[in-house]
Amino acid sequence: MSAPSDSFDTAQVPEPKVSEREARQVAEAAREQGWRKPSFAKELFLGRFRLDLIHPHPAPPAEDVRRGEAFLATLREFCETRIDGAQIEREARIPDEVVDGLKELGAFGMKIDRKYGGLGLTQVYYNKALALVGMANASIGALLSAHQSIGVPQPLKMFGTQEQKDAFLPRLARTDISAFLLTEPDVGSDPARLATTAVRDGDDYVLDGVKLWTTNGVVADLLVVMARVPKSEGHKGGITAFVVEADSPGITVENRNAFMGLRGLENGVTRFHQVRVPAANRIGPEGAGLKIALTTLNTGRLSLPAMCVGAGKWCLKIAREWTAAREQWGKPVAHHEAVGEKISFIAATTFALEAVVDLASQMADEDRNDIRIEAALAKLYGSEMGWLMADELVQIRGGRGFETADSLAARGERAVPAEQVLRDMRINRIFEGSTEIMHLLIAREAVDAHLAVAGDIIDPDKTLSDKAKAGAQAGAFYARWLPKLVAGVGQLPNSYAEFHPKGHLDLSAHLRYVERTSRKLARSTFYAMSRWQGRMETKQGFLGRIVDIGAELFAMSAACVRAEMLRTQGEHGREAYQLADVFCRQSRIRVEELFTRLWSNTDDVDRKVVNGVLAGTYTWLEEGVIDPSGDGPWIADATPGPSEQDNVRRPIR
Repeated sequence: MSAPSDSFDTAQVPEPKVSEREARQVAEAAREQGWRKPSFAKELFLGRFRLDLIHPHPAPPAEDVRRGEAFLATLREFCETRIDGAQIEREARIPDEVVDGLKELGAFGMKIDRKYGGLGLTQVYYNKALALVGMANASIGALLSAHQSIGVPQPLKMFGTQEQKDAFLPRLARTDISAFLLTEPDVGSDPARLATTAVRDGDDYVLDGVKLWTTNGVVADLLVVMARVPKSEGHKGGITAFVVEADSPGITVENRNAFMGLRGLENGVTRFHQVRVPAANRIGPEGAGLKIALTTLNTGRLSLPAMCVGAGKWCLKIAREWTAAREQWGKPVAHHEAVGEKISFIAATTFALEAVVDLASQMADEDRNDIRIEAALAKLYGSEMGWLMADELVQIRGGRGFETADSLAARGERAVPAEQVLRDMRINRIFEGSTEIMHLLIAREAVDAHLAVAGDIIDPDKTLSDKAKAGAQAGAFYARWLPKLVAGVGQLPNSYAEFHPKGHLDLSAHLRYVERTSRKLARSTFYAMSRWQGRMETKQGFLGRIVDIGAELFAMSAACVRAEMLRTQGEHGREAYQLADVFCRQSRIRVEELFTRLWSNTDDVDRKVVNGVLAGTYTWLEEGVIDPSGDGPWIADATPGPSEQDNVRRPIR
């Protein structure tokens, strides 16, 4: 790699000024446009309950199971004997020897093919491993997930050249740690405003810019960096992905960030100043970076809900043991209804969430279906429900739930880190797409069929002839589609009879409910599009509720399918049916409330209050505030240039 040239000034590339429409166009261009494979969730939002796409529950090959279970046994022993979660929490750092031990186990190569020195585990067992290690300490789960789910291995696996795979994957399988660098101080979920640049200079690109919240960035050896290539003669330009050596001249890790949870997370701020990267390290063509990032996340998002499953299992264990031991008013607190309903929620939700993650993971392994919506729903649902389960555990524990594990131990009680788990879980609603962004992302996919036939009608840039043609196409589509939403098998009392076996609870009624409600959901979406047309995309409250209903229906379906699979395998079938039944009952209550809130809500008046707040109408309400915040700008300056801070990068070797 050639030395950096101080005379090559890329800092003059102007920061992009992007309109709302341009930002949407960038995001739209990055998403996968077609649907080459079936999608259960896509069909669900269209009012078509395709149970055949998920039932019978797909099963992994026996050899994959054997290898996966063998690794889980080894990993469990390591977690129980080599990881001290309390130490990581106290010192805010994962010990180097723990990281080295995980490298020796092959944990950094779980998803890397065996021909490159990895373990070649399936998505199912990769997720089970993350759930296991995440229970030992969530920061370690984040370390491994950021390395393999969104770091260098996954985009190389999907988009890299053979030369890139040969050069980097063996390192990543055993010795090197990777990080993913997209976010910037003033760029979050709107990548159209990406300011980091990569300017072609001979056989290299020269990178300049600042990246924020670089998980693993403090200790990484290899980076996936998203940077904007300026459009020029012979260069398409656009957001582009690069593999970058973390020790390259001009790279400075300027800060190791600290958070309310995940205290062992090696997350930093990374500055690039005239960093030369060989053109051979570009992943895919120029302008394909954002599409690579989003495609990588299609399965990468499954790692986060997998760790939420592990947290749910731990919450259930602690809730069971504590509420049996703790007595109030003459009986264990578990037998008081106010506490018991929380335990039931944790148990049922853990079962359903595991059903969602395992089903989506097995579908990813089989590659028969397009799971972009399923994975996004799993992330959304897992992060929201995981947080609620952790919060309920803290409530069940009372004052002890608010007390730290070290404090409990110091006064002679069991060191239960309930408050730590709550803090660690909170980031999941923000990581890899916040709940609000996930709502919009999933909603866009859910209405894709409508936009495909009617999008030109509401596009202000289309001509009248284009709009007329789209109107004809839409009329033909809806003439075929709408009548199918009136009636379906969910209205037949004997439908899905295999889910009501003799001696077991009746899950067939819940599946009939899902089928009927799927059609109702599609009708509601169509009505909203007819009512708001081009303004539909601004109705984020409505779209969020539509997506949440779909998430509940997906979870109900997965729970029933998993229960039937366990019954046929003779593994706790009766108990699984009971958990699926209570989950579906709880879920149906949430669904009905969401349907009510589609049309009965405070969205309009909320918008008026927001406008008033921003206009200063209510500043009198803030009078007397004592603000403990420090001085400084809301967003740090990210002007390109040489670093003025010490490099806190800490490679682990």
